[in-house]
Amino acid sequence: MKILMATMGLDIGGAETHIVELAKSLQRRGHTVLVASNGGIYVTEIEAHGIRHVQVPLHRRSVGCMLRSFFRLRRLIRRERPDVVHAHARIPGFVCGLVRRTLKFPFVTTAHWVFDTGGGLKYLTNWGEKTVAVSEDIKQYLIDNYGVPESDIFVTINGIDTERFSPENHGERVLAEFGLDPAAPVVAHVSRLDADRALAARRLIEAAPALDAGAPGVQILIAGGGTLLEELQAQAETVNRALGRACVVLTGPRSDIADFAGAGDVFVGVSRAALEAMAAARPVILAGNEGYMGLFTADRLEEARESNFCCRGFPETRAETLAADILAALALPEPERDAIGAAGRDVILEYYSVARMTDDCLAAYRAALPEKRVLISGYYGFRNAGDEAILASVCRSIAGLDRPVRVTVLSREPAETAAEYGCEAVYRFSLFRVLRALCRCDVLLSGGGSLLQDKTSTRSILYYLFLIRAAERLGKRVMLYANGIGPVTKSANRRRVRRAVERADVVTLRDKNSAEELRRMGVTRTDLVVTADPVMTMDPVPAAQAAALLADAGVPADTPFAAVSVRRWTGEETFCRQIAAICDGLRERFGLSVVFLSMQRPGDLEISEKIRGYMRGPAYLPDGAYTPEELMGMLGQAAFVLSMRLHALIFAARMAVPVLGMVYDPKMDYYLELLNMPSAGSVETLEAETALAAAADTMARRDALRDALRERAETLAAAAAENDRLLLALLGA
Repeated sequence: MKILMATMGLDIGGAETHIVELAKSLQRRGHTVLVASNGGIYVTEIEAHGIRHVQVPLHRRSVGCMLRSFFRLRRLIRRERPDVVHAHARIPGFVCGLVRRTLKFPFVTTAHWVFDTGGGLKYLTNWGEKTVAVSEDIKQYLIDNYGVPESDIFVTINGIDTERFSPENHGERVLAEFGLDPAAPVVAHVSRLDADRALAARRLIEAAPALDAGAPGVQILIAGGGTLLEELQAQAETVNRALGRACVVLTGPRSDIADFAGAGDVFVGVSRAALEAMAAARPVILAGNEGYMGLFTADRLEEARESNFCCRGFPETRAETLAADILAALALPEPERDAIGAAGRDVILEYYSVARMTDDCLAAYRAALPEKRVLISGYYGFRNAGDEAILASVCRSIAGLDRPVRVTVLSREPAETAAEYGCEAVYRFSLFRVLRALCRCDVLLSGGGSLLQDKTSTRSILYYLFLIRAAERLGKRVMLYANGIGPVTKSANRRRVRRAVERADVVTLRDKNSAEELRRMGVTRTDLVVTADPVMTMDPVPAAQAAALLADAGVPADTPFAAVSVRRWTGEETFCRQIAAICDGLRERFGLSVVFLSMQRPGDLEISEKIRGYMRGPAYLPDGAYTPEELMGMLGQAAFVLSMRLHALIFAARMAVPVLGMVYDPKMDYYLELLNMPSAGSVETLEAETALAAAADTMARRDALRDALRERAETLAAAAAENDRLLLALLGA
């Protein structure tokens, strides 16, 4: 997604650091982030991570600034067309809300704090379509004061970069910069020094004489800028003159906060600054404008989390209490103080990761995006495990996209399909219902699998081409999704396929052979994308569950087995006798049990039973209505796979089980070559001895083949993911 973040500024502050970490994390995940603000010291940091910054005066409540911000943001949003606008703080939220009245973009805000609602200020606040609250009590504040529906609020945390804020950083650089004695105790504090944030800094300065008396040589290091900086510097100078030394040091605004978090023997602060110091394994005293909790220990986690470590509802921060608690913390034996710091870091690692904060915001973005509708057309509802595996993979991939998508599937058995995949389904042969689904969708996804072929019948290819043409006439976008093309033998059908492919918005193909076939048909477009079968991204059921399914079918657990997957074929008696001879050879020569796994019911079950009848020895025929994930898991238990079905071959590759292919279609030859797996030859000329010789070679090289399959499967899974990237781009177009 392209995400525009709007905030007041990027100077020192907990909310500002939150925004910076979130923006960097989103950028690392492949999203494009722009930040609009009045600028500040963090601009250089975000730009170093490839994030653009646009200067917009969102930092002041004056009419002039807000008008300038309105026009600049409107131009920016028109030009950049972000998928989501995410505003932080009251003024950016209000201005973005005004812009949204005409531009209608998905709009999310984050509530980092509670705001005064008096004097009409409540009406200067716009919480967007979805709101992210950084604590449970802020969520309740939004509900109570603004009537934000609970369902529209996403609670997150202040995610902390635990590599940047590390116990190994002791702040030596800043201690040296400000001439502090590393052998003397240091009390560190980081905050924005404005009226609503600077109370803890003020109280620290007031506590300095008591701290000096109780811990001679103590040094107080305060980082941050704001409207009260000069006043607090003057207060510190007065205290320092009285003590006769530079006890209190105010540094002004800084961006190297990790050094300040690590510099202190004890840290004083709230919210994000406190969490950063905890990540650095420093003892933290929670003190701020909204209350005082004192030294944080793990047993106080729940009450601290309720207010996002801001102490809302606790007693006022007082200099006397603060001084006493700091002195008590400094007096602790070093191992005890280290244990408190280590426990604080454990809290951050468990509850306050940047990854979780990013996930929470992405969930809010997805909820704010307008829902898109995808209509999926393919060979679904025919109880073919390969095609059902494709559908399962596509539905799972769509569910993981960064926007809400409603899926409708054209199926022979719509009730079964809807129940199995949690989607809507329409009977594929009801013209009225199909046309209505086409009218409602945004994108027709045709695939995957070999839909555009006339080997089955011309009627089949005309059905899929009709859907594509109807979608185009209705102004819908069309994606040919991981299609296998051909064979297409009739000249008229080849012309029809060429026209359909040339007009489609996006075309991805599961193999290079399909791309070459389209070129031979006369397709000239240069943006055909060869990806991989979507099933390469599917995961099996757990191994224990697969083993239990085999045990239920009577397959012995103490004998390795060969999984055999066949389909109906012409010249059935000769075909069945040859397969039976191969299966007997696998049992007799290699000590393998034989287990027939059916990819399409009932046809594969019937032909498997017939082959079993020709065998000299026993074989097993599990006859359950297995899901694709269960079949993949069961194939994964095999020592070897003999496959005439393409998706049994793909399942085996996904599970890194060596496979011997029996070729009935060019697509089998292509995938065997792609996976570097041997062929037993064409089913039309199949000879048992030739196949068993190939099986012997495969069994001899089984370990090396497994390793090669694992590596190849990873490559193909990555290629298959490109299907989803292109679909997401099409949905956002």
